[in-house]
Amino acid sequence: MKFWVVAAALLAAAPALAANDCILDDCSDQGPPRERAAPRDEGAAYRPRGTTPSGDFDFYLLSLSWSPSFCANGGAQKSRRQCAPGANPGFVVHGLWQQYARGYPPACDGSDLPYSVASGLGDLYPDPGLARHEWRAHGACSGKSPQNYFADVRAARDAVTIPAELRAPREDLYVSPLDIQRAFIAANPRLRPGMMAVTCQRGALQEARICLSKDLRDFVACPDVVRRGCRSQSIVVPAGR
Repeated sequence: MKFWVVAAALLAAAPALAANDCILDDCSDQGPPRERAAPRDEGAAYRPRGTTPSGDFDFYLLSLSWSPSFCANGGAQKSRRQCAPGANPGFVVHGLWQQYARGYPPACDGSDLPYSVASGLGDLYPDPGLARHEWRAHGACSGKSPQNYFADVRAARDAVTIPAELRAPREDLYVSPLDIQRAFIAANPRLRPGMMAVTCQRGALQEARICLSKDLRDFVACPDVVRRGCRSQSIVVPAGR
């Protein structure tokens, strides 16, 4: 079935919006400022001395990269394993990032990921180099140990259902970013408009970015993330090669 037909069906099946729902790029944070509690700093041993832990954050952003686009735009030189002919992994974990309601913590510059942890992440990241990078740039300053940070990444990945029509398309799809969001909403009943964004690069799907609570039990509204989403009317979702 052509994706535009599936997308039309998903649009019809998507839940109706309530008056107070967050509508894509027209969202606002109406809650009062909150005092931040001091986070437990179990990751202190893995963080550069003098660096403030970013365990003080509001929500997580799970970034799922569309692997065929990554490989077509220079990724094959960075990750031969991910971009090997026939690999066709579809959506893969790029990262789990700490976010503020407005803005985000600065990138970390943490210590290397212990081999004992890295060796167990083969089913989570498409390339071990990406896992090491994500730990140094985000995990080491999360306020958590490597084991607990990557347990969060795994839980976040498992909390999101990939729409069936986007798991391994056999041909290129031409859709709008809104079609992709509607597909995710239909596949994840608690996900609502204003809780995710689709990004694009060079006219192609780049990532699906989904906002999750700190305990990873709920999807949350994230206006700043939504505002940075793709504004193209139509993009290509390249099939794996």
